[in-house]
Amino acid sequence: MAGTEESSKDPILLYDSSSSATQPLLSSKPYPDVEQQTHEDSAESDQTQYLQISYNYSPRQFKDLPFLILFILFVLCTYGFGIFAVANKNSDYSNVSSYVYDSNSSSCVEESSSLSLSGLGFSKTVFWNAFLSSSSSFVRDLIWVLVITAILSIPICYSVLLLLKHYTKQVVYVSIPFFVLIPIFFNVYWFVACTVNSSCRDAFPLAYRILVLVFVFLVIGIMVWIIVANWHRIELTVRVVTVASHALSQNLSLFGVLPGLTLGLVVYFAPIIVFLVFARFNGEIVVQESSGEYSCGWKQDSWVPAYFALAILTMLWSVTVMIEIQVYVISGTVAQWYFSKDDSRPKKSIRSSLRNAFGPSSGTICLSGLLICAVRVVRAVVDSARQEEASGIVNVILRCCVNTFVAAIDFLNKFTINFAAITGEAYCTSARMTYELLKRNLLSAVVVETVSTRLLAGIIFVLSAIYATVVWGILKGVDDLGVYSYYVALLAWALLIVVLGFFAHVLDNVIDTVYVCYAIDRDRGEVCKQDVHEVYVHLPISRNSRSLPSRTPLA
Repeated sequence: MAGTEESSKDPILLYDSSSSATQPLLSSKPYPDVEQQTHEDSAESDQTQYLQISYNYSPRQFKDLPFLILFILFVLCTYGFGIFAVANKNSDYSNVSSYVYDSNSSSCVEESSSLSLSGLGFSKTVFWNAFLSSSSSFVRDLIWVLVITAILSIPICYSVLLLLKHYTKQVVYVSIPFFVLIPIFFNVYWFVACTVNSSCRDAFPLAYRILVLVFVFLVIGIMVWIIVANWHRIELTVRVVTVASHALSQNLSLFGVLPGLTLGLVVYFAPIIVFLVFARFNGEIVVQESSGEYSCGWKQDSWVPAYFALAILTMLWSVTVMIEIQVYVISGTVAQWYFSKDDSRPKKSIRSSLRNAFGPSSGTICLSGLLICAVRVVRAVVDSARQEEASGIVNVILRCCVNTFVAAIDFLNKFTINFAAITGEAYCTSARMTYELLKRNLLSAVVVETVSTRLLAGIIFVLSAIYATVVWGILKGVDDLGVYSYYVALLAWALLIVVLGFFAHVLDNVIDTVYVCYAIDRDRGEVCKQDVHEVYVHLPISRNSRSLPSRTPLA
C-alpha cells in the first residue's frame, strides 16, 4: 500500500515500472490491434502504455514562459505609456470651447468668456440640485436597497449551496414551474399595465402590444419544449449538482479567495482607466477648415489611438487571464480534495493552487487567456458583420471558417486548464493528454451534463425575481416612489443575479473538475470518491469511441 500511495502522487510514473524509458508520454497507437490479440492481452498491454495521472504535489516547472513574458510586456507598455500620458497632458483640452480663430494671426486665441461659462456652470448646478431634491427619496432608497442586497447576498449564496447539497431534487422540481410562470406573469403584467396607462397606450398601439405579447408567449413555449425534451435527464442532473455542491461545501474558503482575485483585478484596472482619461489630454488646439470657414478644434497626438488599442487589448487579455486563474484555483483545490484519502479538505490546498497559478503555470494561464480573448474578439467581429448584413459567397465562406475555428478553440479549451491545474503540464500537452484521457475511457469533452448549467441559471433567475418582487412590495408599502420603485427593484435584481451568477460559475467549474478527476480515476482503475463514481458513471459515453476496447474495470 505504501508503494501504491507514493506512485499515485507521481504524475509521470508509468503503470509498468519495467517499461522502456524511451516510451513516449502519449503513444501514437493508444490501443493494440484487436485483430491480433485477445481482449485480455489488450487490457494488459493497455496498462503499459499510459501514464498514471494524478495530482502533482511535487514542485512544478515553469511552462509556456514566452506567453508570460509577452503578457508582462503588454502590461509594462500600458503602464509606461500611461504614465507618460499623465506627465505629458495638455491642460488646454478642457478650454477648447474658449478658443476662437484669429484671422490676423491665423491662429487660435483664447476668448474671455468667463461670464458665459460661469452662467453655464450655474445653470448645470441648479439643474443638478433640482434633480437631487426632486428624487432624494429615490437616491436614498436605492443606496439602502443595494447595500442591504450586497450584505444579504452572502447568506443567500450559502443558503443556496446548502439547499443544493441536501435538497437538490426538491429545489429543482419546485423551481421548474417558475421557469414558465414568472415569464408568463411579467408578460401579462406589462400588457395590462401598458393598456391601463394612457401615455403608454398612446405611445404603443394595441397591434404592437399584441404582437410583442404573442412573441413572448412563443418564446415561453420554446422553453417549455426544451424542458419537456430534457425531462429524462433531470434526475441525473440533480445528482450531478448534488455531488458538485458537496465538493464545493468542502472548499468554502474559495468564496473568500475568488472575490479577492476579482477585487484585485478592479484595483489593477483603476490606473489604466486613469491613463486612458489622461491620454485624451495629449494633443494641441489647431486651426480646422471646413467649407472655407476656419475654427478651432482639438487634435490628438498620433500615438494616442495606438495607446487606446494597446490598453483595451491589455484589459481584455487581463480579464480572460483572471477568469482562467479562478478556474485554475478552483480545479487545483477541488482536485486535491478529490484525491485525498478521506473526505476532509487537505491543508493549504488553496495556497498551493494560488502559488502554482501565479508561478509555474502562469504562462499556461496567459496562453489560455490569450486564446479565449482572441475567440471573443473574433466572435464579436463576426457578429457585427452579420448585423451589417454583409452578403456575398466570400463573406459566407469566411464566416463559416471563423465559426469552425472558434468552435475548435472552445472544444480544445474545455478541460485544458482543469487538467493543467491537476498535473502542471503545459497548455498544448494538457490539451492533448486531456483528449487522449477522455477518449480511451469512452468519455467526451462535450457531453458533460450541460442541463445542469441551464438549471442553475434558471434557479438563479427564479430566486432573483422573487427577491426583486419582495423589494418592490416593501418599497410600495414603505415609501411611495411611483415608477422609481421599479427601477430600484430592477437594480436589486441585477445585483443579486450577478452575485448568484458568480456562485453558479464556481459550481459549474467544480462540475468540470470532478469530471476530469473521475476520468483519471477510471484511467487508473481506482475509486477515490465512491459517491462521484455512482453519479458520473451514468453520464453518456462518447459515441465516437465505442469501437475502442474498454479499460480495466474499476476496483
